[in-house]
This record gives sequence, C-alpha cells and structure tokens, in this order.
Amino acid sequence: MEIVRTPEERFANLPGFPWEPVYREWEGMRLAHIDEGEGEPVLLVHGEPTWGFLWRKVMDPLLEAGYRCIVPDLPGFGRSDKPVDDEWYSYDRHTAALVDLLEQLDLSGLTLVCHDWGGPISLRTASIEVPERFSRLVAMDTGLFTGYQKMSDDWNHFRDFIASHRDVKVEMPIRGGCATELPDEVVAAYEAPFPDADHKAGIRTFPPMIPVTPDDVGAAEGQAAAQYLLQDDRPSLLLWGDSDPALPLDPVGRTVQMLFPKAEPLTVIENAGHFLQEDQGEQIGRIIVDWLDRTRA
Repeated sequence: MEIVRTPEERFANLPGFPWEPVYREWEGMRLAHIDEGEGEPVLLVHGEPTWGFLWRKVMDPLLEAGYRCIVPDLPGFGRSDKPVDDEWYSYDRHTAALVDLLEQLDLSGLTLVCHDWGGPISLRTASIEVPERFSRLVAMDTGLFTGYQKMSDDWNHFRDFIASHRDVKVEMPIRGGCATELPDEVVAAYEAPFPDADHKAGIRTFPPMIPVTPDDVGAAEGQAAAQYLLQDDRPSLLLWGDSDPALPLDPVGRTVQMLFPKAEPLTVIENAGHFLQEDQGEQIGRIIVDWLDRTRA
C-alpha cells in the first residue's frame, strides 16, 4: 500500500491552532490527533474536506471550561497518513480507525461532537460499535446515510465536481460552505494537508461512499445506527447552520432531528453555513459548554 505523508512544514504557523499532534500507529499508518486539557473528555470529529483545524474556535471555550478535547484527523486528512489508492477508503475503515483511537486511549464517558462525514462515522461508532464509551451526543450539519435520504442539488453538484477533478482545490467547497468571508490564511490552513492529487484520495472518496439506495454498501450500517439512536436515551444536542447549502436546515436538519427523540429542540445557528464552526465557532463552543454543564450527571 502506497502512503504519502504531508510535510510537517506545511503546518507551520496555523492561525489559532497552536496545539501539537499526538501520533499513533494503525494498519501500518501514522494517524494524528490532538489531546488537550483535562477533565471530562469531548471527542470532536471532522468531515469532508476538513481536518482537526475545523474545531479550533469550538475548542477554546471547552478548554477554558475545563474539558478535555480529543480531535482526530481521519485517515487521509490533516496530519494523518494518506493512502494514495482511492480503493483503500471505506466507511468500515474510517469507523475502525476511530474505534482504535478510543481503545488505545481507553476513553469512556465521552461527549461526541460531530460534523459532516464525521457524523456517519462517529454516530455509528457511538451506537452499534462501542456505545458504552459515550455518554452524550452533539451533532451539527450531519446525519446518517441509510440509502433513503435525499441529497440536495448543491451536494449532487459537489459530488459530480469531485468525480471530475482528481486534484480538487479545497478552497472551493470551504469558501462555498461558509456564510462569512474567510481570511486567506484560514483557507490556506485547510489546504495545507493536501499539496497535490496524491494527498487527496480521502477527499475524493467520501462523496461516492454515500449510499444512495438502501442496498448500497454502508446503508445497512447506517440503518442499524439510526434504529439504535431512535431508542437512545442519552442526552443529545443538535445544532444547524441557518444557511447550509449542502445540507439545508429544511428539510435535512428537521429530518435529522427525528433521529434524536430525546434531544433538546434543534438549535439554529444564525449567519452560519455548512462549516458553522468557521462562521460562529466561539458561539457554538459556548452553547456546548452550557449544555454540558446542564446535563452533567
């Protein structure tokens, strides 16, 4: 298996992201995560086409409030190694890598915070894989792919664009998924892990990995996770950007809300797109801290 590793110098002077990575070995690869703070652990899982940098504004209020933040870079993303072969990537492998992290760190009492493709991976992990390790769930602009879901036109255009551009520029979906204007140095930080097409197999493979019929690969696992969540009694919180073009609040956010019958009413984040952590990250961090304090056992 051919693997590439992003040169470390590309991660120098990241704006607002001072934390050093921790590395572990898994299936012959070096995978990265951030582990900062002490106290109750919070697992923050990114999606497409981002990496742990996405969570920096959300992390600050959590760390200030005394929580421990564990922020993995999925295989193929961030500082983690990147298999070059598109065929290596699968829903099962991404899930297995996350389970391995939890087992290696022996984490329990976790609060999950997930976004985009981080949702299908980590919600599956927190339901039908190792639910005993999780005590609370926070989901934002994400869901589970069961094969029954309807994808937006913007998402379909993104999928087709990725399929026809092997060396896709990260700037396009990042800027297009935000409601606010991003500084160039922030966009450069999102592009840092992906210097060329060989480093972008992870990005290319997420869109076609989504099951679009109930019989597609991955649909059964999504359906099983959804059934688990429908009967779940753990505290849960759902946040959604009011201007998400990829997964619109109506109908996607309202539909995903039904997966969490014990959740508080869906919190709409104003002036926020799909990457609501960029648009309103500090506010989101404070909302999560307040909710964690209120739901502490």
